[in-house]
Amino acid sequence: MEKQASYEKIKRSAAARIRVRTTVTYVLLTIWGLIVLFPFYWMILTSLKSYSSYNSEYVPKLFTSSPTLENYADAFSAVPLARYFLNTLIFTVVTTAAMLLVIVLAAYAFARLSFRGKALTFTIFLSLMMIPNELVIITNFVTITDWGMRNTFQGLILPSITSVFYIYLLKENFEQVPEELYKAAKVDGTSDLKYLWKVMLPICKPTVVTITILKVIECWNSYVWPRLITDDENYFLVSNGIQEIRENGFGRENIPAMMAAVVVISVPLIILFLVFHKKIMEGVSRGGTKG
Repeated sequence: MEKQASYEKIKRSAAARIRVRTTVTYVLLTIWGLIVLFPFYWMILTSLKSYSSYNSEYVPKLFTSSPTLENYADAFSAVPLARYFLNTLIFTVVTTAAMLLVIVLAAYAFARLSFRGKALTFTIFLSLMMIPNELVIITNFVTITDWGMRNTFQGLILPSITSVFYIYLLKENFEQVPEELYKAAKVDGTSDLKYLWKVMLPICKPTVVTITILKVIECWNSYVWPRLITDDENYFLVSNGIQEIRENGFGRENIPAMMAAVVVISVPLIILFLVFHKKIMEGVSRGGTKG
């Protein structure tokens, strides 16, 4: 009986420690979540305040008693925001599609094909990741300018159609597919392209989806390169349009209208992340695990 009582006491003590640890964990996660989400709340809140009410607040308020959607109407009327959206959509779709074609073929070649100098070539590829991005931008700027592609979609897209990191990530994922499948497919007379399309890509779909989403986010948020290569508003992207909105659209002091534009620009990416966040985590974990 004493042993049973002692066992029950230990069991209750362990359960209490687990409850305390779980409670503390959830409290800390909740606090951290509120800290992370607060900028988004403040952005949306500010976009719902009128210009007069925002400027009359000597101390910023965490709520508004008279929300308005007027700022969102101004976001599409004061500047050509719809055109910026269309430009960004074209840039994102074309760049992502071209990049997927390049990196899938490159990753497959490094993972499955045998050719002279493969190890050296891949080492050189990885060494490119150590080059500062500023140097690459300068080289790309000179090249695109010499080719007469400034203020064109070709100039925007070409420097972004490949990624050494994504090639590496996908190559590591391809190498996890058993080589016996490849040998069996070759015995059956399957071509490399058919094997890639029918076997490798379906198996590695989470990683491909992750790369696609990350590239879409990268293109949507692209700022430095489009800012350098375009000075014609007909080719502005949404990220670059913010500066034009600030200087020529709403003025430097109409913060609520600017925040409305930022909310409109951010919504597609937020929805994309909420829908595919599990795929992103699954793809990254698969791509970084060997064996």
